[in-house]
Amino acid sequence: MVDRRAPAKLNLYLHVVGRRADGYHLLDSLVAFADFGDRVSAVAAPSLTLSVVGPFAAELAGSASANLVWRAASLLAERAGIEPRAALTLEKNLPVASGIGGGSSDAAAALWALAELWGLDTGAGLFDGLAQALGADVPVCLFGRPAWLGGIGELVTPAPALPEIWVVLANPGSALATRAVFNARQGEFTTPARFQEAPRDAVQLAALLSRRRNDLAASAIALAPVIADVLAALESEPGTLIARMSGSGATCFALYAESVEARAASSRLRRAHPDWWIVEGKLF
Repeated sequence: MVDRRAPAKLNLYLHVVGRRADGYHLLDSLVAFADFGDRVSAVAAPSLTLSVVGPFAAELAGSASANLVWRAASLLAERAGIEPRAALTLEKNLPVASGIGGGSSDAAAALWALAELWGLDTGAGLFDGLAQALGADVPVCLFGRPAWLGGIGELVTPAPALPEIWVVLANPGSALATRAVFNARQGEFTTPARFQEAPRDAVQLAALLSRRRNDLAASAIALAPVIADVLAALESEPGTLIARMSGSGATCFALYAESVEARAASSRLRRAHPDWWIVEGKLF
């Protein structure tokens, strides 16, 4: 069996810098990943099957062929000129439609797992075009390291190394459609805001991020006002360096310099908001 993790993706900042003629928005974002998320496993089988397990499996009930993991397997097999023979299992630990790239990270994990299972050469342009065809966040999830995100998501370049930093994620149980959040956005476009230096520590990273923002936060809050409550709760925790919404929401995150601060904040938040999804971990 081949097993791959599908980590949560965080937009540490997200600027909307323009819009193409076809309506897709152009982005500038710093993306990092957390050391928790979904998992995708694959074993050889006579045909392609997909089982979904885990705490959020019910939210993906329905046709397996509509799942990004299934689509990734089908496209990869077509690219390689082989039959898609594998039994896939997706362990769904991340909320669906929550702004942390769960489906995109699942698709990327499936591509890596199946390439290994099927003995495919990943260094021969195997994934070229596949990730973008699966979704805007899949290319950066396939990259799997801190990165600058540009274009509509297809332009991925390495970012400076991140310092040791811990994170708490909180989702109030509100699913938000990315298209709806973008369509609700108003105002002028923002300029790109990339930085060259590698932050020396968590405090400096938070200071850099404080001069940037998530341009989708206002429209997401207009659609789901509870997001403002989540941000306020995170900001009020001792040790919080910065709190922000990720992607198109509704998941928000807070950054911490010490693991003990993140664990304590997560524990307090879970007691205060037992109906929210709350986890803590480390960024990479």
